[in-house]
Amino acid sequence: MDAGINWTALAVFVFFFVLVTVMGFWASRWMAGPSNKGAHLDEWGLGGRNFGAWITWFLVGGDFYTAYTVIAVPALVYAVGAYGFFALPYTILVYPIVFLIMPKLWHAAHKAGHVTAADVVYGRYQSRPLEFAIALTGVVATMPYIALQLIGMEVVIKALGLTGELPLLAAFVILALYTYSAGLRAPALIAFVKDLMIYIVVLVAVVVVPAKLGGYGVVFDSAREVFANKGGATGLTLKPSQFLPFATLALGSAMAAFMYPHTLTGIFAAKDANTIRKNAVFLPAYTVLLGLIALLGFMAYAAGVKVQTNNDVVPALFNGLFPSWFAGFAFAAIAIGALVPAAVMSIGASNLFTRNFWKPYVNPGISNEGEAKVAKVVSLVVKLGALVFILFLPTKFALDLQLLGGVWILQTFPALVFGLFVGWFGARALLCGWAVGIVCGSWMAFADGIKPVHSFTVGGDQYSMYTGLIALALNIVVAVVANLVLGKGSRPALRSAA
Repeated sequence: MDAGINWTALAVFVFFFVLVTVMGFWASRWMAGPSNKGAHLDEWGLGGRNFGAWITWFLVGGDFYTAYTVIAVPALVYAVGAYGFFALPYTILVYPIVFLIMPKLWHAAHKAGHVTAADVVYGRYQSRPLEFAIALTGVVATMPYIALQLIGMEVVIKALGLTGELPLLAAFVILALYTYSAGLRAPALIAFVKDLMIYIVVLVAVVVVPAKLGGYGVVFDSAREVFANKGGATGLTLKPSQFLPFATLALGSAMAAFMYPHTLTGIFAAKDANTIRKNAVFLPAYTVLLGLIALLGFMAYAAGVKVQTNNDVVPALFNGLFPSWFAGFAFAAIAIGALVPAAVMSIGASNLFTRNFWKPYVNPGISNEGEAKVAKVVSLVVKLGALVFILFLPTKFALDLQLLGGVWILQTFPALVFGLFVGWFGARALLCGWAVGIVCGSWMAFADGIKPVHSFTVGGDQYSMYTGLIALALNIVVAVVANLVLGKGSRPALRSAA
């Protein structure tokens, strides 16, 4: 095993990993309230609801642009070409949605002391079944997203020459311990280092790699030649049959992105609604970074990279073209890019379990300190659950795991968002719509081999669309029909969320 280890890269990797580990444990003291540090769920799970625009920018960027960004997007571009760039319009569309919806959601949560999306839904509709459905969806949909981060970490650990499960287990234990100790403050603090490292890696890569390979003309020519030989749906530009699935995948992903517990956790932790609006304006800077990262998939062809799995493309590119010390730095950036979102995701899921399962059904009289203790333990269990996804849901691309969660979490959109603007829908109708969306979306996804796009035939012509968006359309139609049939039962009076 020793012969395959890149010791220089490993030393650099370990240095930065130790650095962020120390920061993770120290974070419990950072910006902590004058008392009850971590003892209240608001303190542990939302950082005291005191994050300003600068911290929120790094935190939301850190848990939205993840190891998935650096590993899976170039892997998809490497495999299919232009279709892999769907993430670019998706991250453009998402910010107007954030600007319009999230400040109202923050107001609703802040006014009533809500910690989770399911809290907001219960506060709006006073329906335990609907609250349970939203919370359950959030927890389950988060599992594959955390798994995606662990896969990204596993890929770079393997690229360092380490084998076996022990290195990943060690990283997992460290992540679990400092999340348990410091809560949301740990990933918020580490996100500063993570984002800076990722920016350095990507900016160096998009300048140095083409320079070594003969320029971007060579990069695109090499990719074009490979895709021409592959044939099928691959290529530097989209095929006409890909227009609809590409567009619906981008739109559906944008609508789902801020329904996840981890992104909402970052929103609820903001100190005011204006902080959220500022972030909706400035976060698109990350979209530029994403476009540059995706180009790594094309560069791999010009570099002659050969890999066993597509997820190994980026590590193989850095190992082949950069000195060992910079490869170690790049791998550390990717691994830390997995730690930050994995921590926030486990916190978001544990907040849901504590507030929307444990408190209403197990211990209604639980204290604030008791809530924090339960959430800390559950954050450990959630990470273990993510490992189950890795073991039992094998997929060709790590991206598929996230897209499966997207199909589910998108079905919470009507219950969470519609009530912020209109008072027409009732809880029972929304619950019916959610159930139909979840069942149909899951059936289509598994029938297609856990792929994000479902094909159907209309008038002899075949169309393909994002599975989650099809399920959402069924969800809304059923909710409207059910509301007309069931009448005004459980329908709330319209209240201002602002």
